[in-house]
Amino acid sequence: MTLATREARWGAAGRMIVDGVTLQAAPGRVLGLIGPNGSGKSSLLRLLCRLRNVASGVVTLDGQDIAGVPRRRLARRLAFVEQQATTDIQLCVCDVVRLGRTPHRTALASWNGQDEAAVNQALERVGLADRHDQPWHTLSGGERQRVHIARALAQGPSELILDEPTNHLDIRHQLAILGLVRRLGITCIMALHDLNLAAMFCDEIALLHEGRLQAAGPPDTVLTPNAIQRIFGVSVAIGSGASGRRHIEYLVETEPGSGGAGID
Repeated sequence: MTLATREARWGAAGRMIVDGVTLQAAPGRVLGLIGPNGSGKSSLLRLLCRLRNVASGVVTLDGQDIAGVPRRRLARRLAFVEQQATTDIQLCVCDVVRLGRTPHRTALASWNGQDEAAVNQALERVGLADRHDQPWHTLSGGERQRVHIARALAQGPSELILDEPTNHLDIRHQLAILGLVRRLGITCIMALHDLNLAAMFCDEIALLHEGRLQAAGPPDTVLTPNAIQRIFGVSVAIGSGASGRRHIEYLVETEPGSGGAGID
């Protein structure tokens, strides 16, 4: 077993944002959360790592309610990568990644070889070992996101939670980040906007709408024309891409008299 929710609910300002979601992440697999803006994806991720507490229902880790798991122990098991974060503090790459070792250290503990090895290994896994001492502000957006993933990996997690890790990145960096996540070999749960990227890189997909879980399972069973039309309000044709994974073509209706021209 791994991370799961059962009838999880959470709301704010009198509105239910996560409404009775029951979901389980398979160990070592990539679970993608998809849905329109406001469907509850980010809020559900924060419930999973206890940045917010459920109003009712339960979030469990290996069958145990995470509400009873000490924060430090939970942080050694779960790592969370937010949407792109910025800072004005003058930091080097290694300084950012070293933050991932916080759950493993006491306030008075000195930095040791095990900590440094964890940092170096994390940078190696994201392909940034040669950027160890590079100033943070000189990195590209894609490189910064990889550093954030390295910081999370330095925690030594079994479960990695990512909130729209490809947000604001160009397509090359999107593919690089998602390929990296897939190769990690640990349980990953991530919110995504792009349905084709979700189909390419996720083993399982959970479709959310207005806080409720609409469907969950392999991309082939969740990403259907009827479901996409119903939830996203767009018509699609679905085929098989060069990778053998599902490929979604959006059918854009042209205005009368436009001569069939598409959108630039």
